[in-house]
Amino acid sequence: MKPEIQLNKIVVLSGAGISAESGLATFRDSNGLWNTYSWQDVASPEGWQRHPDTVLAFYNERRREAWQAKPNAGHRAIASLESTFEVVVITQNVDELHERAGSRNVIHLHGQLAYARGTSTARRRYRIEGSPISIGRLCEDGTQLRPDIVWFGEETEYFDEARMHVASAAIVLVVGTSLSVFPAASLVKAARGRAEKVLVSLEMDRPPFGFKFMRGKATEVLPKLADSWLTNADRTFKVLPTHPWQGNIRPLNLSDSPQE
Repeated sequence: MKPEIQLNKIVVLSGAGISAESGLATFRDSNGLWNTYSWQDVASPEGWQRHPDTVLAFYNERRREAWQAKPNAGHRAIASLESTFEVVVITQNVDELHERAGSRNVIHLHGQLAYARGTSTARRRYRIEGSPISIGRLCEDGTQLRPDIVWFGEETEYFDEARMHVASAAIVLVVGTSLSVFPAASLVKAARGRAEKVLVSLEMDRPPFGFKFMRGKATEVLPKLADSWLTNADRTFKVLPTHPWQGNIRPLNLSDSPQE
């Protein structure tokens, strides 16, 4: 049974593109990390078993870079929506730029660099901020600490919770993702037909059905979009539109958004 739509709720689905605008490397783009590193070696349980030191070095560098990065205007625009709306951010990103921008309700589908966990079945989890993990740094149960990251072959975290949030949102905003990583990409299918659905990206061959595609950088499009929603908040969700673009509030027209 589908949950009731909450008229004041915005759910944001974010991917690597928004962090890239803060200077962090993506994984899958033409200049992404998987063109330099083998995911089989550094992002799989098998790679961890073969050479944990290499895996730790890879994620220590990612953690260092993420800790040095700063939230950008896109992150801040999303956080600003919380002044008026209930906002849930569901991200594939493993940095904490959303939280550092002020977002208070963030679900990380693929784990977080700021945490480590033991390798026993208990999966004890520890916050390590930006500090590195070294061989010999142990969990309290005596097992080696590893990054609290979802590797290839491991189960996406909080997926059912994330899907329920999308299904109950009056607005679904997708930003910075090519929608090519599953099962995370399938969350867009949970968006309701009557919800307002917006996708912000530099490029997208075929936007999901029902989504308004706004081509441009998150840092340029999202501040305008958030301001539009906030300005019209008093009359936005009193009656949920029967069609995504028949309400009192709507995203910027494509002609208003920055073009690449």
